[in-house]
Amino acid sequence: MLEREKVFLYNASTDRQGGISSSLEKKTEPTAKVLNLIVARYRDGRTVKGTTYDFGPQKKGFHVVPLGEEGKKVSEILFSDLKAVFFVKSLEGRQDHPLGKEVEEKPEPGGPMKVKITFLDGETLVGTTQGYTLEREGFFIVPLEEDSNNLRIFVISKAVKQVDTWK
Repeated sequence: MLEREKVFLYNASTDRQGGISSSLEKKTEPTAKVLNLIVARYRDGRTVKGTTYDFGPQKKGFHVVPLGEEGKKVSEILFSDLKAVFFVKSLEGRQDHPLGKEVEEKPEPGGPMKVKITFLDGETLVGTTQGYTLEREGFFIVPLEEDSNNLRIFVISKAVKQVDTWK
């Protein structure tokens, strides 16, 4: 089972005399890169499980090292081909995942907006978001299920048929 981990990178910088000095010598804080466990779901039904370190919602895509290919192969994944990217606790997932779980609709003043996403293929997801706009490449939701394997989900806007919201 792969676990989430942080990889620390140390930056070198130029000192006043023009030489290179290590950030280790200057005792500065390291720059952290988080290695994320993801499941990428394509619009055509394919799924890729693996790790990524360069995901950014403002980009057009990201790179994934597929499960079982560590140190061998890196795949480029474009948002335009995807339905959603699931950031997960475990790549094994949950075999006992409840389907169609009812969501309690009690209002939370000032809290995040609740959303029900219906994809073009009919699949639905329910979660919360700080806000969304379908004009962007995508938006994040956090599942309502407390025991979900999903930490957050990046929903690709062009794969969405309908979004229902409530507080």
